[in-house]
Amino acid sequence: QVQLVESGGGLVQAGGSLRLSCAASFSIFSINSMGWYRQAPGKQRELIAEVTSGGSSNYAHAVKDRFIIYRDITKNTVYLQMNSLKPEYTAVYYCNEVPRRRPWGLGTQVTVSS
Repeated sequence: QVQLVESGGGLVQAGGSLRLSCAASFSIFSINSMGWYRQAPGKQRELIAEVTSGGSSNYAHAVKDRFIIYRDITKNTVYLQMNSLKPEYTAVYYCNEVPRRRPWGLGTQVTVSS
């Protein structure tokens, strides 16, 4: 059963914005932490943002002040608002628990052109 479905990626120019969505097939209400990860070509997957059940958020240094993570527990969905995008943000973006416990979804491709 598919548990996580990411969407919202696409091709955008540098400086632009995108909002990613992650729809979960399970209730995220009691999940301690949900996060967004990304995997750039030739690189390992990395955690870039997380939101806790208490509503606090944490970001990797590379995206801090540019990205905002938030969740809607009524829709079991986690969002990632990405602003001021840079070409180096080109990657496949995934969501999962933090630490990862669920099977990975297919991710959503984000391509930032210069």
